[in-house]
Amino acid sequence: MSDVVSLLSQIEDTGRDTRGPGYQRPGFSNTERELRDWFLAEAARRGLDTEIDANGITWAWATPPGENAVVTGSHLDSVPGGGAFDGPLGVASALAAFDELKASGALERAQRPLALAVFPEEEGSRFGVACLGSRLITGAIDADRALGLKDANGDSFADVATGYGLDPNRIGTDHSRLSTVGSFIELHVEQGIGLINTDQAVAIGSSIIGHGRWHFAFSGQGNHAGTTPMSHRADPVVAGSRVIGDIPVLAASHDQAVATVGRTLIHPGGTNVIASGMSFWLDIRHADDAVVKQVLEAISQRAQAHAGDTGVEVSISQESYSPTTYFTAELGDRLRTALPTAPLLASGAGHDAGILAPHVPSAMLYVRNPTGVSHAPEEACEDEDQRAGVSALVKVLEGELVVAS
Repeated sequence: MSDVVSLLSQIEDTGRDTRGPGYQRPGFSNTERELRDWFLAEAARRGLDTEIDANGITWAWATPPGENAVVTGSHLDSVPGGGAFDGPLGVASALAAFDELKASGALERAQRPLALAVFPEEEGSRFGVACLGSRLITGAIDADRALGLKDANGDSFADVATGYGLDPNRIGTDHSRLSTVGSFIELHVEQGIGLINTDQAVAIGSSIIGHGRWHFAFSGQGNHAGTTPMSHRADPVVAGSRVIGDIPVLAASHDQAVATVGRTLIHPGGTNVIASGMSFWLDIRHADDAVVKQVLEAISQRAQAHAGDTGVEVSISQESYSPTTYFTAELGDRLRTALPTAPLLASGAGHDAGILAPHVPSAMLYVRNPTGVSHAPEEACEDEDQRAGVSALVKVLEGELVVAS
């Protein structure tokens, strides 16, 4: 079977951004379907039994499904203009780890079932809610709210899910499925600089810091750009832009808080038109959930003030929030036993493992990224580090497969 490097090479051209470097792999898109079909084909080559559950999560069972299963995997979708490793590295590593476990006879000695899993819409780049698949299965998002989510084209998740082969009436919390998972280990490319200056290729995740997304919508009066005096304008772009300009200072006033606006939308978008609406999406992260709330409150107050000064209105709505998550202590102890030299890293990036952690024992492994850049084309992972990640995952899975509970 192929190793992790060659597995990733099979999909290196899938979803390449035609407008520039990087990838466009939105959740529940034709591209993600193509990637899912690649995974299904690779699983079938290995004799794994595959299924797609009611929430669009793809499962590949190395043994008949059963209780207390050991599960590993990640996601295949990307942010707009994303890199090659965020998500796919964990999926390809799961396949490569299975190959090594089978070759070594570890599966014959296993006392627990083993499954590989691929979660859809982890990035939230299409419907605005990160880790949508894991939120649905755990009940972290209400099914009705999820079905009503709309993408940039106005298509609802309910309609898109139907076209993806899912039944909207079955989407939502799945306690029976969760009850079969005894431990979930997600391998992921590191998305920061924690391992750059170390001699370690792999780290163990300790926590995921609290993070959320909010939608700020400013509404004003659309008008003619040439005939409307500056004194008679109610321009939402002015109000929204002033808020965006204030965000770095407001966030920096709280130690280690980060706040980001990576997406804006101006309506109707004509060059010679004063906009009637302007929206932006705000991402805030900090290890202390109280600090996240403080930063949000400061930015919200500033938004209200700028809206009042410019004669427009603003509405603020929360799209998602995940409090700081600490991974399962007992499972973490077993990972540290298997990988005694691996450092511990807290992550500022959200993951499906973090959504699952309150419900099933969960853990993460991070593989060194020599650039420290992620969510961008410069994201990287050396071939030997990819292979080191698989070796670490194999050690962890070998231990888990013989742990009774």
